[in-house]
Formats: sequence, C-alpha cells, structure tokens
Amino acid sequence: MFTKLGVPELLIILVIVVLLFGPGRLGKIAGELGTGIRNFRDGLNEIKEDDEQNEDEEKKE
Repeated sequence: MFTKLGVPELLIILVIVVLLFGPGRLGKIAGELGTGIRNFRDGLNEIKEDDEQNEDEEKKE
C-alpha cells in the first residue's frame, strides 16, 4: 500500500502538516527536535570520553 513516497506525495504531506500546525508551531517543533538530537549526541560523546578515561586509568595501573 505505502511502497513508494515520491515528491508529490511528500509535498502533499508537508502541506497537510503546515495546515494542521501552522508555520510558527512547525518551526518551534523543528527547533525542539534539533535541540533533542544535539543533547543526545552530547550525551553519547560524554559516555565515550568517560570510557576512554577509564581505559587510560586501567592502563596506568
């Protein structure tokens, strides 16, 4: 049923989303999504740095 989504279908979906939420609300949602993704990446980097520090400490001992 939903095997292919081409450009016309994506444009129709975009128009429906803009009509439902409005351009202002849509921008706010996109901004919040971007902030969430950025925070997720920062968290992954912190975990990676902690793992590297632990490995370095284990090698020194």
